[in-house]
Parts: sequence; structure tokens; C-alpha cells
Amino acid sequence: MNPGTRGPSAPRAGEPVAPPDWPPRDLARLAAVCETFVPGAAIRRATMAAALLSAVADRADLRALRRVLRAIDSRAANTLLGDGPVRFRDLPAERREALLLGWATSRFPQRRTAFQTLKRLACFLAYADPGADGGNPLWGRIGYRPNDEPVTSEPPAIRPLEVAAGAVERLALDADVAVVGSGAAGGVVAARLAAAGRHVLVIEAGQYVPEAEMPVGELDGFDRLYLDHGLTSTADLGIAILAGATLGGGTVVNWTTCFSPPDWLRSEWATGHGLEGFDGPETAADVAALRSELGFAPPPGIPPKDRAILEGAAPLGWEAAPLLRDAEGCGDCGSCGFGCRRGAKRSGPRAHLAKAARHGARFLVGARVERVVVEQGRAVGLVGRVERADGSRVPFVVHARQVVVAAGALRTPGVLWGSGIAHPAVGSNLRLHPVAVVAGRMPWPVEMWRGTLQAASCTQFVRPGPADAQGRGPAHGGFLVESAPAHPGLIALAFPWSGAADHAVRMARVRSYAPLIGIVRDAGSGRVRLTRSGAVRIEYRLAADDARTARRALVEMARLARAAGALEVLALGTPGAALPLVGPQGESAASNGTSAREATVSPRAWDAYLQRLASFDFAPNRGFLFSAHQMGTARAGSDPRRSVCDPWGRVRADASGRIVRGLYVADTSLFPSASGVNPMVTAMTLAGRVARTVAAEG
Repeated sequence: MNPGTRGPSAPRAGEPVAPPDWPPRDLARLAAVCETFVPGAAIRRATMAAALLSAVADRADLRALRRVLRAIDSRAANTLLGDGPVRFRDLPAERREALLLGWATSRFPQRRTAFQTLKRLACFLAYADPGADGGNPLWGRIGYRPNDEPVTSEPPAIRPLEVAAGAVERLALDADVAVVGSGAAGGVVAARLAAAGRHVLVIEAGQYVPEAEMPVGELDGFDRLYLDHGLTSTADLGIAILAGATLGGGTVVNWTTCFSPPDWLRSEWATGHGLEGFDGPETAADVAALRSELGFAPPPGIPPKDRAILEGAAPLGWEAAPLLRDAEGCGDCGSCGFGCRRGAKRSGPRAHLAKAARHGARFLVGARVERVVVEQGRAVGLVGRVERADGSRVPFVVHARQVVVAAGALRTPGVLWGSGIAHPAVGSNLRLHPVAVVAGRMPWPVEMWRGTLQAASCTQFVRPGPADAQGRGPAHGGFLVESAPAHPGLIALAFPWSGAADHAVRMARVRSYAPLIGIVRDAGSGRVRLTRSGAVRIEYRLAADDARTARRALVEMARLARAAGALEVLALGTPGAALPLVGPQGESAASNGTSAREATVSPRAWDAYLQRLASFDFAPNRGFLFSAHQMGTARAGSDPRRSVCDPWGRVRADASGRIVRGLYVADTSLFPSASGVNPMVTAMTLAGRVARTVAAEG
């Protein structure tokens, strides 16, 4: 279900209200589907799912999904399937499950997409929704409770401009520099230029949520802080995408991991793409400044999910170590993905955006930029619409000598297209760092949702390398192994579903799963484009070489989980691939704290399982993939035919190389290739480079 841009909000806890564009019959059909995936509260979940879909789905996709619901509820269709002239909702549970599973593994990709839309929504809401009274009964069964972390008493550092209801019919503002977007890159640009004495205005499409008001629960967190309420995905649903959409962007919801741009990446971009000096001392100084500003620090402790990485890598002789983070004084919470209520994370609103505010920068939130105004080859401002206090929207115009677009790799192309930028590469070269997942069930509690979010990584396979001795690729690229601090809704969405009972059993054991993620440095690419209705459509297919890398990641993560002492290994997909590593006798021993190696898996079974992972199907909606990193859609480089921006972030009007004076890009859209490591610090480093260019040309 391809996300669009409509709808300000989706329903939170309390009693949801059905959207007016969903007829009762369609809601009843959706409720029957929800009940099939996870029994209980079906009407409530269907109502919430309908509201989410109406808020974010493209109209054409929403019509297609309704046709699917009507098709599976058709008496005629079920007669042809041998069930007689009955509706889907009247079938027994086992027949409803069989029908859905037929769509899950269909040779028709459209049916697989429809299945994933329904499965992900139904399972996510079943485990993320706290219920009207805040007491989801499924949480007790899996040993989960939301964290009740301390709340900072510090006053907010930022006070956005107020747009009162009915106060104006058109808002007009002036600035030296207008910065579109407030994430990692936008924050650095705003801080650097405001500190240099420039009058800076930051325009953010999302809302400002002060730290003390950050969400507590998973459902509210995705609703208020993520793009499309957390439902962003590729057009075919092959890759689920997480992206921040609030003042501070991804810095508010990220997992605090701080990788400086590796030397090999700096060299590659400098020599291969013409980013002159990116491998030199100026960039080194930028990184050093960021280390200080963000307070890079090791984790205060290593929680069980990350300990599995370190303990598994050691006997294998693999490179693994604790990670540096931009948070301090915490390690017990696990809710950084929903913002930091205690103020321990050095997110944009606490670090760079706060610095910009201290130097006089202003902030306009709930403001969607439609286009940059270009006159005689020069940017002179921008226009858009901003949300007023009563929820209505009013046009706004900003007069500025320079405009820096930092709206993120999924939204920056739309701003450039709207501004008349005719470069053919706008929106192309999309890299997603596709993430494959292996879960190792350990003989002790893990509780992946608690503690430091990402405390360790395995970098053994980051750089290009040869195939292993058995010929399992790749020979071209690499991947990074980290942990995933998921909460129940996201876990339920991602776990394989082969029936309600099987899914419930897996979820009942979820406290013991250590989630390992293989972040693929994709060599292939996709694109973003706008549909006729104005929605952003993300088109991406995993390239053959990248699929081989993802399979290699599954193989090596399975080895890592086994070396760490896992009782079972599970690769996520539809269907998933599971292998018990210890029989019942050994598992019982492990639970009592004694040796679990009394009944280990046979070498033949283990090798067959690795062979299965080495040929895992990553066609759309078969192997499960997600992305938290989006890059490259307005890439920088010296070749004007291939790169939308020049090496310093100046925007080219077209492939001739003609520069639009006063217009720049400064976010992950600039990346010439995938970074191969978590991109926040790399984005900030490039943003510092762009900020110097803006300052010099102002």
C-alpha cells in the first residue's frame, strides 16, 4: 500500500472513529480479516486500520485494496474455491487462514502485496494498540509493558512561530536563509549559519513535540513522529520504511548509533565522484566537531540482544565491538524510537536546532513547502501551506536570498520538481540500505525493547570481500550486523504468519528473541516519483547482486546466533525459515541453567539450513526487508549529467550543469552511493560542507 501525503493524523488510544469514506460493508470485511490474523477486538482494529489507510494511502491503491476485500468476500469466488456460496467472514477460521495464505505465497505479486498490507496492519495494531483502557491483554502474554521513563523538567529550547486560527489568510516571512527540513542535515546547516550571524528560518512539515510531551507507547509514537504514521513503504510493499517526520526528523527517533564516515567511503566519494576534499583535513575537522557536539560515548551497558553479537562473534573470530552513541546517562529505557522524554539523547531539538535557536533562528512547523521560487536563475524564496492552530491550512511565502533543501531523500525530490528543476536524475539513485533479519531465540530473557537500543555491531562484512568456502556470495559488496530494538507491534508486523495459532506461539516466546539485522550496502538503486494525485511513490526492486548480499547476511547472522547460544534461528520472510538448534531435552536443560548441547542440531541439518538461507527468495514480499536509511535522490558529484548537485551541494537546473544560484541540497539525498554504515554523522558532515558554501556565497 503506497503511502501518500494526505491526512494529518491517525487514531490513537481511546475509541476510534470510522472514516467517512469506508462503507460499513467494507469495514465488516476488514474486521473479518483482522480477526483471522489475530483474534480479538476485530472491529476496533479494523476501524483503526481504515483510518490509517484513509490518512496515508494513495487513492488508487486504496480502491485496489477495497476490491481485494470484496473479492475475498464474494460468494461466487468462494463457490469456485469449493467453499460454497458463503462470504469470507462466514467461513470457518481454518478456511479463512488458508485463503489468506494462498495470497501470501501467490505467484502474482499483486496478491502478495495485498496480503502484506492486511497482515502488517492487523498484526501491528493487535500488539501496538494499548486498547481503550491502556491494558492490551496480549502484552501480559508476552511479558511486555511500556517503559515509564523519567520526564525532563527543562523548558523547551525551541518555540516555533504561532499561526493562530483565522489570524492571517496568507503568512509572509523574510530570512537570509530558508532551510527546508529539520533533520540531521537541516539542523547542522541551521546551527552553522545562525552562529555565523545569518537570519535563518527552518521550515518543517512535521510538528514540534517537546521532550516532556514525547509519546510513551508504540502506537502513539509511530502516529506522531514518523512519516505516514509509520506506514511508509515501497510501492509493492517489498520494503517497509521507517523515517522521522517531526521537528528534528530522524534525530528524534533514531537508535542513537554514531558511525563516522569511514575512511574508505570518504576516499571513494572524493576520488570516484569528485567530492573534492571530502577525504581531507577539513572533513576530519567536521567529524571531530560533531563528536564533541553530539557527545559520542560508549554504551553504559550491553543488553542481552547486543551481547549476543559480541559473544557470537568472539568464537568465530569476527570483528565486533560496542558502538558509540549520541546519548548519555541512560541505558534502561529502550524507547528512543519514540523520542527521548528524559532528554538524554542529543537529538536536533537538544543539539543543533537548539543552538540555532539560541542564535536567533526561527522555526515554522506543520508547513509543507510546495516549491522554491526561482527568478532569472536564482532562488529568491519559497511558497507552501502551513497548518494553523485550528487544523486548517493557509498559504505562506518566504522571501530569502538562499534556500537549502534538506527534506530527506524521500521528499527533497518533490520540492525540486515543484521548483522547476529539470535535471533527469532528480528522484533517481535511491538507496535504501535494505535490511534482512534473523532472530535467534536465546535460553534467557532478551526483551529487545529494553536497554540501550544499539550497543554493539559486527563489522566483519562491511567491506567488499570474497565468497565463503562453500561459494555462498557475495564477491562484490558488504553488510553491517546490528540489533533491532523493536517493540511488540513492529515485531508482530515482521514475524512470519502461517496461521493465527503459530503466530501467537512465536509472539509468546518473543521475550527470548535476539534480533539481528544485516544492513546491506546496496549497489542497485530505485527511484521516487509523484503520482497524479501528488502522492510520493517509492519504486525499488532489490538488484540481483544486493539479493546475494542479503542472503549472505542471513547465512552469517545464523552462524552468529548459533555461536551465541541460540536455541532456534528464524529468518524473517513469507514463509520464514526456522531451524531448532537444540532439541526439547537440551532446551529444558538450558532453561535450568545447565548445558544446552545435549541434543544439538546435526551437521547435515545445519548445512541444509544454511543452503536454504543461501537461496532465500527475496522477490517482493517473500523475504522480509525493511529500511531506516534513505539516500541518493539528488546526489552530488562532478559529472553534471549524472549528478543533480555539484560537489558542494549547489543544485543544477538540468544536465547541462547550469547552477541555480542560491539553491542547495544538504541531506542524505546528496549521497553519491550508499554509505554502508548508519548515515546520520555522514549526512551531518556533508551538511557542514554545504553550510560553508552557503556562507561563502551569501
